[in-house]
Amino acid sequence: MKAVQQIGAFVSRYFALIVLVVAFIAYLSPATFTWIGAYITILLGIVMFGMGTTMKLADFKVIAKQPMPVAIGLLAQFLIMPLTAFGIAYLLNLPPELAAGLVLVGACPGGTASNVMVYLSKGDVPVSVAMTSVSTMLAPLFTPLIVFLLANQWLPVGAGDMFMSIVEVILIPIALGILAAKFLPAAVEKGQAALPLVSVGAIMLIVSGVVAANAENIVTSGAAVFAAVILHNGAGLALGYLAAKWAGLDETKRRAVSIETGMQNSGLGAALATAHFSPLAALPSAIFSVWHNISGPALVSYWSRGKQPNKADLNKQSSVS
Repeated sequence: MKAVQQIGAFVSRYFALIVLVVAFIAYLSPATFTWIGAYITILLGIVMFGMGTTMKLADFKVIAKQPMPVAIGLLAQFLIMPLTAFGIAYLLNLPPELAAGLVLVGACPGGTASNVMVYLSKGDVPVSVAMTSVSTMLAPLFTPLIVFLLANQWLPVGAGDMFMSIVEVILIPIALGILAAKFLPAAVEKGQAALPLVSVGAIMLIVSGVVAANAENIVTSGAAVFAAVILHNGAGLALGYLAAKWAGLDETKRRAVSIETGMQNSGLGAALATAHFSPLAALPSAIFSVWHNISGPALVSYWSRGKQPNKADLNKQSSVS
């Protein structure tokens, strides 16, 4: 079990580099990985089941104790990211499938890796976890609605079908994970050590499957979609921080809102794009999955060299957690 923990820690630490290598191999040899496309939703369900096993009632109690930062974070998550994606798609004149795919990943809830980034940045972890949990639970309602409103001009959006897909790949696996943690605590506790390794492995397979399906498209659209994803992620991180600052939140919460806004559940974006649009529409999500695991640690490194949150901010955080 200790060996599994060590391997999981290593893979999590070098996740971005490993995914880059795997994605490059998938690009060079797409036939080896194209079969994964049929299993993307199952792989995402596995990740969400793991998330469910870690969710606790305390994650939601933060909302009652600190409603303002969670509310600001959720507004930033479901307004800044999709609207920014919409603007970037127009600015770069992206092809319809890439434009819809960028809006889709912008309309997804926060990614679970954001909680680790917030912890490393000395941000408010309870607020971060609450934002991830609540935005994930709201995704079946908000993600299809936002995609329909913003992306329907590029591709037909079946909001009802997308709602059902999110219920199947997000809510049901999370519910099963919560039930497993409640009724099979010993088994779940033993499996926790392997959870990071399983989650990272699933995301790696999703990314490689999407890259393999788009090997030819990357040649023609690669530069545009890379630029779009980098701009999108950077805008989310910056505008999330500014929104929290404008709302008068302290530094620890600004960092939490910034990271939660900029880091998306790109696995969900890839699954939905593959199921409801096309493999090309899933490409922004695949690239986002790699890039936000580069920009997140880079931002953490920047903050660690600059001004740290004062002790009062950190004491407030620890009193809530």
